[in-house]
Amino acid sequence: MIDYEKRKALQKNIKEGVTYRLAQEDLDFLASDELRGQRLELEYLKTDKILNENCIRSTVVVFGSARISSPEEAKSKMEQIEKMLDGSPQDEVMLKAHKRAERNLRNAHYYEQAIRFAKMISEHFQKEGVCDYVIMTGGGPGIMEAANRGAYESQARSIGLNITLPYEQTPNPFITPELAFRFHYFAIRKMHFLVRAKALVVFPGGYGTMDELFEVLTLVQTKKMDPIPIILFGSEFWKRAIDFQFLVDEGMVNEHDLALFKMVDSIEEAFMMLQRFHAEHM
Repeated sequence: MIDYEKRKALQKNIKEGVTYRLAQEDLDFLASDELRGQRLELEYLKTDKILNENCIRSTVVVFGSARISSPEEAKSKMEQIEKMLDGSPQDEVMLKAHKRAERNLRNAHYYEQAIRFAKMISEHFQKEGVCDYVIMTGGGPGIMEAANRGAYESQARSIGLNITLPYEQTPNPFITPELAFRFHYFAIRKMHFLVRAKALVVFPGGYGTMDELFEVLTLVQTKKMDPIPIILFGSEFWKRAIDFQFLVDEGMVNEHDLALFKMVDSIEEAFMMLQRFHAEHM
């Protein structure tokens, strides 16, 4: 016969077992390979539910490099390096650092332009609680921070879609807190960039920016997505970074595919393109 204490111990052992956990409380089960499909669905549904609850009807997505600093930060870094270089004027490491600092200072104007653009869009479209053309970024530093900052300084809401990476990525401080999201899957993050997008504005950037740009170009080209304004800011950069005409000359894309995007050099021109699109489609 089993006594009371033995019975309780056996029951305790069962209740503490992995198989006795509720499915939604079993983190190992939820993280298993077999539930990848459900995790993908949950990542999509959580963000979609919150955006709907916040009445986010449409967005303007801003892409660009995480490495572009604000003018203040770039200038401060330059001054630090110049002081260090004074003591070691022939130091090769410091000379390379000085060259990088010069480049960063030269590119810092993109940060300012991203702030200005986000301010113009937010102040024009977010009126009386209507959430159209809400600024959406990847939620990180650089151009992403600048766009979120422009909306923040206009007292408007903006969205940030962070991604879990091998190295830590934290959200920039200018995202509206209730509209800051974190994703595990790039695919679901990319879907949310485009589900409500009414325009894509792409500042200079690297592999991540190129990946995001070409995905949208491909979706529009193949008619998997309705056309939206795709604006490449900074024609000097984009003409050097990608030789689109070469792709046409080599027969890799059609001539009319070049009409899928437009290069601009002023925030005002980008803003006017969005105004025209809004008037025609909203």
